[in-house]
Amino acid sequence: MHVACFYAFARAADDIADSPDLRPQEKIHRLESFEAALLGQGEGNPACQKALNMAVSLNESGVSPQHCRDLLAAFKQDAVKDRYHDWPDLMAYCRLSAAPVGRYLIDLHGGGRLGYWPSDALCAALQLINHVQDCGDDYRTLGRVYLPSDWMAAAGVDVADLATKKTSPGLRQVLDWTLDGIDALLKDAQSLSASLASRRLGLEASVIVQIAQALRSRLGKNDPLSQRIVLSKPQLMLSSIKGVLCGW
Repeated sequence: MHVACFYAFARAADDIADSPDLRPQEKIHRLESFEAALLGQGEGNPACQKALNMAVSLNESGVSPQHCRDLLAAFKQDAVKDRYHDWPDLMAYCRLSAAPVGRYLIDLHGGGRLGYWPSDALCAALQLINHVQDCGDDYRTLGRVYLPSDWMAAAGVDVADLATKKTSPGLRQVLDWTLDGIDALLKDAQSLSASLASRRLGLEASVIVQIAQALRSRLGKNDPLSQRIVLSKPQLMLSSIKGVLCGW
């Protein structure tokens, strides 16, 4: 129940940030109303019901509201920021947009002996994999570029290259640099499964690591501008089996 409530809260806030019909300041205003409701200040506002439900869930579970507030900070950033200067800038965004999900789950399920970093690394890797998968769509539909601007400049890449149907050699270089960063994150995420207090959550984490590694491999061999890069059902099943075996 608590996880479903968290998902509904995050989905509703994300829909506000990605709405094509709202101006940036209106998005921020609505997200601030969400945050007020999360902190128990929005009773009676039906537009904030998901946040009100989350407030009840947090009270029952004892999990800090900070993870939800960090997500809202990321969505506010999405409303006004569509470029990232360098890798640290992008990682700082992932700290707000991705890491809170793993941190929430860890706190909800009893913690972990290695703290948050292995989970932060996995969540950031998943976020970046999604950014590579959707780099063309993110630019065409939202005007956002989740690739380091300094890398694009070094490779001689213009953002307009993201609107094409084929990855240029320069853009391929930027994607490969991003995938190298994902590799480092996934290496750090290897210790997550065994570190968690919840055995079930540990097994799920192990499966997710294997799926992420398989997706990363496919993204290194295929063009995300030409096609949507996903795992086939057999590949997904194989990754899941490997994850369970590694988790055990």
